[in-house]
Amino acid sequence: MVDLSDLLTDLADESAQLDALVAPLPVAEWARPTPAPGWSIGHQIAHLAWTDHVALLAATDPEAFYATVTVAPDVTRLVDVGAEEFLAPPAELLARWRAGRTALVDALAAVPAGGKLPWYGTRMSASSMATARMMETWAHGADVADALDVVRPDSDRLRHVAHLGVRTLGHGFAAHGREAPTAPVRVELVGPGGETWSWGPADAADRVTGPARDFCLLVTQRRHRADLALVATGPVADEWLDVAQAFAGPPGDGRQPAGGIGVRA
Repeated sequence: MVDLSDLLTDLADESAQLDALVAPLPVAEWARPTPAPGWSIGHQIAHLAWTDHVALLAATDPEAFYATVTVAPDVTRLVDVGAEEFLAPPAELLARWRAGRTALVDALAAVPAGGKLPWYGTRMSASSMATARMMETWAHGADVADALDVVRPDSDRLRHVAHLGVRTLGHGFAAHGREAPTAPVRVELVGPGGETWSWGPADAADRVTGPARDFCLLVTQRRHRADLALVATGPVADEWLDVAQAFAGPPGDGRQPAGGIGVRA
């Protein structure tokens, strides 16, 4: 089990990496479109700031968190509305995002052991919340990097995203209206340093193998499986790669294939 303090350090480092990418951008570049339809680079950072804000409410004022849902005129548009509400001139948005993410790290560090935080349709531990924020920060950072046509260096922080991707196997099926499988799946991924990260029983008939970065891009729906070097062996693994979704809520639209190298075994 990963120590919460280590998780929070990694979350802060992931945020700092994205901050370093966007902070030097000229004001006009914040309006540059990203692969998410209708979202600019500014929207991506505003979304992270908004989500950090509601996560902070969940950790410090559950009643206020629930109020964000009960007063919403359309709960299906919470994410889009949140990004629009938090959108601001770059300097103001950066300051808001920095202050919010720092406050969230402090609040999660103060959650009592065993404490559960409310979230949309579930409750989660401080560690799970930190992992979810890590996943979101990395995923939206991928959108920003794509918009700027830059390649971010991978780090061992990817393991948190991959871990969440594995743990949400059942959610991906359920979000698409399918019955969650009972057969185990072995996942073996090659990390940034060439090491192997693995989950699931070694003798499982269903398997997913490939680069950790590709798996993370898949479960965050930043790439279509056809464009990734992931190998699915067995019917459960094969179906999973079509519905994988590490984030909460209804199924995302995903990305269209660009003509890549996905493999079905």
